Amino acid sequence: MATVVPPPSKKQKREAQKVRELELVPADLPNVLIKFQASDTGESVGGSMRVPGGISEKQLEELLNQLNGENDDPVPYTFALLDTSEGADGKLVDIKDNLWASVLKPGIKTTEDFMTLVYTPRAVFKVRPVTRSSVAIAGHGSTILCCLFAPNDSGRMCSGAGDSTARIWDCDTQTPMHTLAGHTNWVLCVAYSPCGTMIATGSMDNTVRLWDALLGKPLGSPLVGHTKWVSSLTWEPLHLVAVGERPRVASGSKDGTVKVWDTTSRVCTLSMSGHTNSVSCVRWSGSNLVYSASHDKTIKAWDISARGKCIQTLKSHAHWVNHLTISTDYVLRRGGFDHSSTRSSAKKLSPEELRAKALQNYEKVARVNGVVSERLVTASDDFTMYLWEPLKSSKPVCRMTGHQKLVNHVSFSPDGRYVVLSSFDNSIKVWDGLRGTFIGTLRGHVAPVYQTAWSADSRLLVSCSKDTTLKVWDIRTRKLNVDLPGHADEVYAVDWSLDGKRVASGGKDKMIRLWAH
Repeated sequence: MATVVPPPSKKQKREAQKVRELELVPADLPNVLIKFQASDTGESVGGSMRVPGGISEKQLEELLNQLNGENDDPVPYTFALLDTSEGADGKLVDIKDNLWASVLKPGIKTTEDFMTLVYTPRAVFKVRPVTRSSVAIAGHGSTILCCLFAPNDSGRMCSGAGDSTARIWDCDTQTPMHTLAGHTNWVLCVAYSPCGTMIATGSMDNTVRLWDALLGKPLGSPLVGHTKWVSSLTWEPLHLVAVGERPRVASGSKDGTVKVWDTTSRVCTLSMSGHTNSVSCVRWSGSNLVYSASHDKTIKAWDISARGKCIQTLKSHAHWVNHLTISTDYVLRRGGFDHSSTRSSAKKLSPEELRAKALQNYEKVARVNGVVSERLVTASDDFTMYLWEPLKSSKPVCRMTGHQKLVNHVSFSPDGRYVVLSSFDNSIKVWDGLRGTFIGTLRGHVAPVYQTAWSADSRLLVSCSKDTTLKVWDIRTRKLNVDLPGHADEVYAVDWSLDGKRVASGGKDKMIRLWAH
């Protein structure tokens, strides 16, 4: 089912025939006063300056790199105007091409006004969109339900399926490496530890199993304790783990409990029961809270440092809560590694260096205006999403509506600036991750969208759907970048590797497909 672009409507044809205005910057535009301010710390750089009113984004970037003394190795930036007028209360207006077209022409500011430009560094490296299916690997005997790349090495991927096994694949040679057999029912979720040495799998047989990520051998016996199937897993963030300890893992189950497991002694250290219905999703945040979303319409925050005390119950949804995401999800998943990590380079880092790097990575994304803030977005069967800041208040920051059917999956971009929601109404919606304002809709799938995955530089998004295709979207232009047909049936799981070179997908046709540029 390849997607065909529909012919232009009468309205579009009429629009195309009109005389177009050229976006020319007036020659007599005066200079304007600006100052640069960092988005994470709120500090100003280089005082106030006079610049031409028609200055482009590229020129602003060069100017800022000169002020920061980074001429040899320029950092790419995005700029936004801090709107301080009454009623705008610090809204950011993105500067797309130049200052004239984005700010002065729409009349947001005049050339008389003093402008504060907030800058955010873009990712230093650029991920190229995947354009072809490099291989389809058979191996699973049933529908593939989840797939995930290793944080420390983009040549390793783990998938879980309905044949009661999980498998580790070598993406460099494109062959299956290890079969993780031991579960007696479907494997519903897999999760790599942030140190990259262990894999946890949760299954419909009510157990969680731990595996050695290198050798594919089971680490001891299964973790038993849940009375119904395990629906979600999350690992303790690496910067909270003491040196010499192993990170703990938390599991959410259909029996309504959240359990925290010690991975060394393999015992359940905390069991948090408070939900009256099944837990659909759990996330362990960098401030040592575990958030759990449940079918009892609530989200609970459990403080692990206070022995699992429930410190917040967030109520606003009118139906089951399906999924939740934290603004620091991506950075916690990759721990102390980055896009250049390989198996050999990962081994050279000592545990202390890894933890220091993990903390540094985390603070880079978590700091907004100098304070650590973690935002939470939850998606529900009531077709709405809510944005929360649980550390500040138990009331939602805003309600995000617009989908016409239930919302299945939400994910924050790696830099925390965007949030993406995929729904059964065939569309994907992009929202601002800081304020919860609507940005745009990505349309192109002709059946429900199941899951999305971000590229590590937050520029591209890949989505998988019931219509058997994957689609790569450009977030900046909000257009379809590449259409990737190839699967023979519905695609349930998709993930983008941390170095941005590969995408893996799996679904009902029992094939793992790897996509490359």
